[in-house]
Amino acid sequence: MENAFGQPQTVVVLGGTSDIGLAIARELLSPVTRTVVLACRDVEAGERAAVPLRGARAGTEVEVDVVHFDAADPASHAEVLDGLAARHGDLDVIVLAFGRLGDGEALSSDPVGAAELAQVNFTGAVAASIASANVLRRQGHGALVVLSSVAGERVRRQNAVYGATKAGLDGFVQALGDSLVGTGARVLIVRPGFVRSKMTQGLPAAPLSATPEQVATATVRALRARRRVVWVPGPLRFVFMAFRHTPTPVWRRLPLG
Repeated sequence: MENAFGQPQTVVVLGGTSDIGLAIARELLSPVTRTVVLACRDVEAGERAAVPLRGARAGTEVEVDVVHFDAADPASHAEVLDGLAARHGDLDVIVLAFGRLGDGEALSSDPVGAAELAQVNFTGAVAASIASANVLRRQGHGALVVLSSVAGERVRRQNAVYGATKAGLDGFVQALGDSLVGTGARVLIVRPGFVRSKMTQGLPAAPLSATPEQVATATVRALRARRRVVWVPGPLRFVFMAFRHTPTPVWRRLPLG
């Protein structure tokens, strides 16, 4: 259970090799943290990611449990989350950090590839969110952190499938957060812009880009402030407020990459 300072004992990262997910886990480490769970499809990569986490806290070693988790297999999600709760007790913070970017141009004409990306980014994320919320609701406390994206605020044709999955997920977890009011559990939606990470390697950085560490710092601050949504960096909130109301003929001509 979190202490009075919002410091969790147990942190779960769904998508345990995600640069942002790992950065959030590191930012959450405190003297009270006893367990970090990295749930990922590639367990060997998860074990490599676990090594620096195990030595990240001075004086004591954090237990890092690496478990198999497949975002594209929704039928397994409840079993994974329930198993983690049975093994580690209360799950204080669950970070939903998995997702695929894909090639926007290629996916615009590839129905199978588009469906596979949507299966992970939306269908899998919805299933994992529900499975996580069920655990948090039963225990009566805890936070689900969902990595959304500014790409879902107004979907661009250049990455229509990715943006649409984020738009759908963002809308769903807003409603999920509403359903948890009064249960002791809550949802934090994180809306980063372009993040310089493995997923965006080789792509030109957009204006107001951030690092995984910057996203993590903003996320943990928002968690401790019990906020519902955080934009990273903050000014993107106002940029996309303007984009949402931009007339469609103008929007189509904007050079947004």
